[in-house]
Amino acid sequence: MTNKNSTSTELPFIAHLIEFRNVLLRMVLCVIVLALPLSIYANDIYAIISKPLIAHLPLNSTMIATNVTSPFMTPFKLSFLTAVFLSVPYILAQFWGFFAPALYKNERKAIFPLLVASTILFYCGVAFAYFVVAPLALSFFTAAAPVGVTVMTDIEAYLDFVLTLFFAFGICFEVPIFTIVAVWSGFTTIESLVDKRPYVVVGAFIIGMFLTPPDVLSQTLLAVPMWLLFEIGLLFARIKMRPAKNQAVVPAVPAKTKKRRRR
Repeated sequence: MTNKNSTSTELPFIAHLIEFRNVLLRMVLCVIVLALPLSIYANDIYAIISKPLIAHLPLNSTMIATNVTSPFMTPFKLSFLTAVFLSVPYILAQFWGFFAPALYKNERKAIFPLLVASTILFYCGVAFAYFVVAPLALSFFTAAAPVGVTVMTDIEAYLDFVLTLFFAFGICFEVPIFTIVAVWSGFTTIESLVDKRPYVVVGAFIIGMFLTPPDVLSQTLLAVPMWLLFEIGLLFARIKMRPAKNQAVVPAVPAKTKKRRRR
């Protein structure tokens, strides 16, 4: 009897593990399927990524490869990461399909728009880093070179630099989602977040100091959008909480009137 009971309780957990394994395999397969054709255009993709730096390099200066395998491995690494970047909507959809059956109907209605918004915000953060932050930061770094020093950046070091920027800005652009979820879940309140606004601003600059290259410009370009996105998250949290308060008050009036009529 103990064996039957133990197997009956273990089977659902094993089934969930098998389903989660299938979800992970589908995500990996999606990345591989995208990475294979992208690897053919690896050098072209790297040329697109390196445009912000090449545009600010001095005359007769080029990028260099200090490692023997860098001319091949660096573009190939970039093509794989590009496949992961393009697979983000599918990866989130797979996670959504795995966890959605365990949620209530109202929770599904609330979380699905947040998943879509988080994907869009992540891409917006990466685009902001590529079109705004990277050109300004690279212009500052190349102009700050001492006299007699020719700026010739290694391709692998540059890839690590831009990936750090993309990741930092992509994650930090999720601040509205974090703010809305924190308020909706009851972890905090809007009034508490408003009171802590000065600490949020200071924290944004501290996060910008750790996640961006060591210059004030990149730090400011990350901290200021984080603060603005925090304010946007507060605004949407207020809009979402307002109907909930109204719905909590309205049903009480007809209940009293019905009791009076029965009397």
